[in-house]
Formats: sequence, structure tokens, C-alpha cells
Amino acid sequence: MKLKNVIALLGVAAIVTACAHNPFTGKKTLALVPNSQLFPTAFAQYDQFLTENKVITGTKDAEMIKRVGQKIAVAAERWLNANGHQGYLNDYKWEYNLVDDKTVNAWCMPGGKIVFYTGILPIAQNEAGVAAIMGHEVAHALANHGQQRMSAGYLQAGLAVAGNIAIKDEKSRNAFNQYYGVGSQVGVMLPFSRSHETEADKIGIYLMAIAGYTPDEASLLWERMKANSGGQAPPEMLSTHPSNDSRIANLKALAPKAKAEAAKFGVTSFRK
Repeated sequence: MKLKNVIALLGVAAIVTACAHNPFTGKKTLALVPNSQLFPTAFAQYDQFLTENKVITGTKDAEMIKRVGQKIAVAAERWLNANGHQGYLNDYKWEYNLVDDKTVNAWCMPGGKIVFYTGILPIAQNEAGVAAIMGHEVAHALANHGQQRMSAGYLQAGLAVAGNIAIKDEKSRNAFNQYYGVGSQVGVMLPFSRSHETEADKIGIYLMAIAGYTPDEASLLWERMKANSGGQAPPEMLSTHPSNDSRIANLKALAPKAKAEAAKFGVTSFRK
């Protein structure tokens, strides 16, 4: 079988597996690992992480993280219910923890388990900044980006194995391995990841607005993130994330739309 036929056949197989649905974008998504399996594993990993790290409780910052997280989760449920997706969050188990770590980061595991590192709080600067980060991280969980990344990784590996089995000629097989590795990463996996970040930015800024936080803060947050990085970043095409400048411009353009979306829920004033 010729190389191009192998790739075409495997590509069709990949499309067939895209059977889940993203309510926020209306798109079909990769779902080789069902949430019924993914969520319990993520919850167990989260619990293990908390036992191995210093969780901060009882402080104003720790309470703010929980308060903002709860507001964003309520906003998500309001949006989903209003758009015909009642029950979408039934299996989510929201949890928000502040961890003592200088790393400038926050993350959300599949199913709604969230960690903020203390290192990102100075850049968040205010509660609306925390809401911008929280909205983004919650959006990853709502859009099942973890499930999609895992599924894409399985497909990437499976296609590599299938290609090596199908291609009998050693020279052609070597060429396949050489070009497939770089091509699938730069041409598929990295753009796939960047698209998730852009989706999460859009969903997140809508959620923070519905929760009553000014969406104008989202672009300001990323201006601070850019300043903190000192301008050190790989070219966008070689990165898992859009460039800071792309995100800032995108979030500025989305802010008026987020306010308009929030108005549908009776939210017309926003806090910083």
C-alpha cells in the first residue's frame, strides 16, 4: 500500500472517532477516552497532588480563589442551562485550592479540579484578574480539552504504529517516521493545542462577564503576563499557546461581546 493511501485511510479512521460534542463551540471533538473513566482518574491524581504540596487555607487569598471559582462555576451552569444543556455538569466535582508555589501558573484537571499557585497572584493583581485566569482554566474542563488532548495523543501514536506496520519498504518506512514525527507535531498537535487555548480564552471571558467581573481585565492580565515573561517566548507556530500579542488582541476584541452575552443574563455592571 502506498504511503499516501495509508495516511488517507488512517485519517478517515481518525475522523470517525470524533464523536463527542462541545456545547460551547458546536463542534465535534475527539473522545477516545470517556469522561466516565477520565474523571475518576483525574480526581485521584488531584487528591494525590494535594497531599504532596502545601495547600493554603483560611487566608483572604485562599477564600478569594474559592469564591471566584464558585462564581465562575455558577456562570457556566447558567449559560449551559440557558442554551439547552441541562445536566452537562452532573459529573463535575468542582474544587478550588491555592497552593504555595512560586510558579506563575494555574490549572484545571478534567472534571473541575483547580489549583492556583501563589506565584500567579501578583500578576492577577485583583479579583477580576483571578476571574480571568479561573474562567480560562474552567473553560478547559468544560470543553473537555484534557479528553481531546489525550485522545489526540493516542491517535498520533496509533497512526505512527499503523504506518510502520503498513509500510513494508524500509526506505519508505524511515521516511514516514522522519516526516510524520515533525509533521504531526508542528502541523497537527501544536495547532490543536493553540486552538484549545483560544477556545478557553473565549469561553473564559464570557464566563467571567456572566459572573459579574469586567472582561476588560482579561487583556490587561495578559499584558502583565507578557511583561512578566520578559518577551521570552518561542515562535507561535512552535508553541502550544498563541503568542501573548495574539491573545491580548483577541481578548480586547472579545470584551464587548462578553459584556453583551452577560447582558442576556441581566448582568450589566462589572467589578474589578
